[in-house]
Amino acid sequence: MRDWKFNHIDFSTYPYYGEDDLGVFWSPEKTLVKIWAPTAQMVEFRLYKDGKSGEAFHKTQLQSSGDGTWSTVLIGDYEGKFYTFRINDGEWLDETPDIYAKCVGINGLRGLIFNPARTNPEDWENDRRPKLRNFTDAVIYETHVRDFSISPTSGIENKGKYLGFTEVGTVSEGNTSTGLSHLTELGITHVHLLPVSDFFTIDEEEPLEKYNWGYDPLHFNAPEGSYSLNPYDGTVRIKELKTLVQSLHSAGIGVILDVVYNHTYFAKESSFNQTVPGYFYRQKSDGTFANASGCGNETATERSMVRKYIIDSLKYWAREYHIDGFRFDLMGIYDIETMKAIHSELDPGLILYGEGWTAAESPMSEEYRAVKKNILKLPGIAAFNDDFRDALRGNHGTKKTKGFVSGLGFREEAVKFGIVGSINHPQIVYDYVDTSKNPWAMNPQQCINYVACHDNYTLWDKLKLSCPKASDADLQKMVMLAGALLLTSQGVPFIHSGMEFCRSKGGNGNSYKSPDSVNQIDWSRKTEYREVFEYYKKLIKLRKNHPAFRMGDPAKIADYIHFCTEYKPGTVGYCINGEAVGDPWPYIFIIFNGDKNNLTIPLPEGTYMVIAGNFEINEDGIGDPVTGKIEVPGISMTILAGKNQS
Repeated sequence: MRDWKFNHIDFSTYPYYGEDDLGVFWSPEKTLVKIWAPTAQMVEFRLYKDGKSGEAFHKTQLQSSGDGTWSTVLIGDYEGKFYTFRINDGEWLDETPDIYAKCVGINGLRGLIFNPARTNPEDWENDRRPKLRNFTDAVIYETHVRDFSISPTSGIENKGKYLGFTEVGTVSEGNTSTGLSHLTELGITHVHLLPVSDFFTIDEEEPLEKYNWGYDPLHFNAPEGSYSLNPYDGTVRIKELKTLVQSLHSAGIGVILDVVYNHTYFAKESSFNQTVPGYFYRQKSDGTFANASGCGNETATERSMVRKYIIDSLKYWAREYHIDGFRFDLMGIYDIETMKAIHSELDPGLILYGEGWTAAESPMSEEYRAVKKNILKLPGIAAFNDDFRDALRGNHGTKKTKGFVSGLGFREEAVKFGIVGSINHPQIVYDYVDTSKNPWAMNPQQCINYVACHDNYTLWDKLKLSCPKASDADLQKMVMLAGALLLTSQGVPFIHSGMEFCRSKGGNGNSYKSPDSVNQIDWSRKTEYREVFEYYKKLIKLRKNHPAFRMGDPAKIADYIHFCTEYKPGTVGYCINGEAVGDPWPYIFIIFNGDKNNLTIPLPEGTYMVIAGNFEINEDGIGDPVTGKIEVPGISMTILAGKNQS
């Protein structure tokens, strides 16, 4: 009986194989089969006519082919046939598709031999990624394929499916745009999709019986079938996901995939362990599986063939699906050298960012892993700014804690830290930033600013829970103030889908497997909270029009952003030398008031045009020019533009 303990094995002695031909590759004349299984003594390849049931109609033995690989060639046309492997390393392991499987049948039980060209939508060869001059030009919108369209209020026909993203002109009962049309109206640049690689916990034959975010990986290179109109034919889900990408690209929107290489849903039963037992996972000193993911295991990214696998997979998604970037779940599990290799090997135009933390302890020392404080060692890779998140709304996991936008004073230094994109700035007193005592980003491209994501409470719910006596009107102001801070700060803004119209999950702080009634985007709230949506829309347009809010050079942020107001708890004000950074406005003065009471702020000498105030934004100016002083309403942002004051 196998004990699944590996402290007696030196995995560094396993051979490395560096070629790009691992997997199952179809052509009309033959199918090439190759896997890396250095501990195998026999490898059997089985063919099936069905993706779920029936006996194998053909079995063949692979031959050892060097550097730990095993291979065979099937002569003839095997397109549409399903397959599995079974490996004997002294005893027979379980039957499974290969770890490189790119096309699978129902519930990922068997791989499918397929012709990739048949999975391309019409005109796919002319699909192009949207281009950014700088990563800070991005405005990222995180959503879940099912959440986005499943609600009866969405007006979308293909509810909960990949193709829900392809429908144009959809509206809710309130006659407001939904779906893809909403995204173009809002003005975001990129959609970040929660995991779409094949995951375990949803039965693809009965997809609506359960819900899951998808952080329970089964096959990393094949799309999830529950989002497809036909989960039995693996080529259909591939084509539908490509069509989703093509539709967003046609609207000028990039696509970022949430990837979960840090762990697998199964440990012992995973295709990795049924191919090379133990190799793909880190172990504790007693030889059992380590668990920094909090899900039962963590991958050993530092091992050469694990690193190769991750890079091969990312390259495949980028090349085959035209993906524009990747978000790494629990990036703090990955070793630094692997993240550097990812950045080096992938197209330099791809967006790369992740969570700079783990869910539990790892046996690998933190100094070697891609945690937030090590982002300085990872040029070209960004991390989520949880310092800014918690400063604005309160501690992420606690119901009652407040932040700057909900009226808590003495969070100003952490707010300033977010405003400058978590870089080194001469006016920030880092000892007063509770959650990070040092700057952790070398430039603003490495800082993902956010106030909400799929995890924890939505922004609306968090504010409502921490401010139970606040009126609906005041809660809306808080949501708008949070958006104002997010979308005018340096770094890369990240919006949780529906935040722009006060999305609620009914106070559920961990909805990863809660029903659609909790997780679905209720598009009727866009009508109910139309003022909030319009404000976010104008904020995004303002950001796009003004490079002063999205500088790429940390030296310019340090030199030309000056915190220029007298300190008052609950208030942050700063000035930007717009002329020096190429902005149409020579001088910009911004004040954020997190207090409920109005605030009078003295102005530097000169005459100013009011651009934003009391939740109105007009780049041509609001009302008459002002001099001397300005009254900033409670829970709001004011922006003034004038001549250069330097």
